[in-house]
Amino acid sequence: MSDEGFPFVVSVHDVAPATSEQTAEWVADLDERGLPATLLVVPGPFAGGPGLIDDPELVAYLHKAVGRGHELSLHGFLHEGVPGGSRWRQGVNQLLARGAAEFWSLTEEEARARLREGLEVLADADIGVVGFTPPGWLASPGTRSALAALGFTYWTSHLAVHTLPGGPVRRMPALSHRPGGRGERTGAVLMIEAARAMARARVPFRIALHPADLARPGLRRAALAAIDETLELGGRPVTYETLVTT
Repeated sequence: MSDEGFPFVVSVHDVAPATSEQTAEWVADLDERGLPATLLVVPGPFAGGPGLIDDPELVAYLHKAVGRGHELSLHGFLHEGVPGGSRWRQGVNQLLARGAAEFWSLTEEEARARLREGLEVLADADIGVVGFTPPGWLASPGTRSALAALGFTYWTSHLAVHTLPGGPVRRMPALSHRPGGRGERTGAVLMIEAARAMARARVPFRIALHPADLARPGLRRAALAAIDETLELGGRPVTYETLVTT
């Protein structure tokens, strides 16, 4: 990697037909800053909307985004929880992912089947990906084995970026909002302060943007302020793929 600046990644989560307007809004903000991002695509039906392949306008938009330097990555298949798993795993799912941790309790066989479904939809849209971010950043051991077997280059957890198969683990915490909670305003301030502190220390980190953030103007302002200050303090924006392959 270049010695110029420290790497940081901005990701746009939950990219799907049901969230296409929010995706476009976030990407426009990032394009304005010349910042390449990783767009996390949910290929199956999500949030009451159709699947990716049924929205040719979104597919065309994503291809154009790639042409501008953004990366597309797989973000589950349906982005919703599945039954099963221990009580502990169910509790973690509810606490950390609000029940949407689709890949948190799957066996390797189950995970492989869902990953293949997602890859097939993306292939039908002429989209290739090398990375995977599980909903809620939660992946079972079986999921991690399935990802390696299917040839993925990396997967991400909340605190790190994991190169596959068995490659280096880059400690890189992700900052994100949690709209609707009691601590929403405090969390927005903490995002800016945490980004500032890590940027000054030249510690690589990530900022995750979600569709629901845009319903709260204060959260959008906080995320963009964190991004702008990171750029001013020498942050070098990269996609996940660039991070793990250069």
